[in-house]
Amino acid sequence: MKKVNVSAAVIVKDNKYFIAKRNKDKHLGGYFEFPGGKQDDNETLEQAVIREIKEELNVDITVDRKLGEEHYSDEKINVHLHYFFCTIIKGDIVLKEHEEAAWVSKEEFNKYKFAEGDKDIISLL
Repeated sequence: MKKVNVSAAVIVKDNKYFIAKRNKDKHLGGYFEFPGGKQDDNETLEQAVIREIKEELNVDITVDRKLGEEHYSDEKINVHLHYFFCTIIKGDIVLKEHEEAAWVSKEEFNKYKFAEGDKDIISLL
C-alpha cells in the first residue's frame, strides 16, 4: 500500500488546542483528531494543511512551525502524518466534515479517544 503524506493542524488559542471528532461514516470514525488531510501532488505540506483547514473548518490559518511526524498504517491506510502548530487568522470555525469539536487544555486530552497517530503526537505538546 502506497504511503500518503497527511498534514494536520495543531491549532492553539488561549492555551487550548482545537480537536475534532471524525465522522462516524469515515475510517477511524468516532475518534478525535487534529484536523487536516492529504497532500496533493502540486503542494507543500504547509500548503496542504492551509487548504485542508479551509475546506474542513472554513477558516484561514497561518502555519507557525512544524511540531513533529508520525507514521500510522492499518489494513486500510498507510499515512505519514506531519503536524504543524497553526493560528487562525480569519473566520469562525464551521464543521464541514466532523461530528463535533472542542477546545481543550493539555490536561483534558485524556478525556477524549484519539486516532492512533494523533494520540502519539500529544506527548510533544
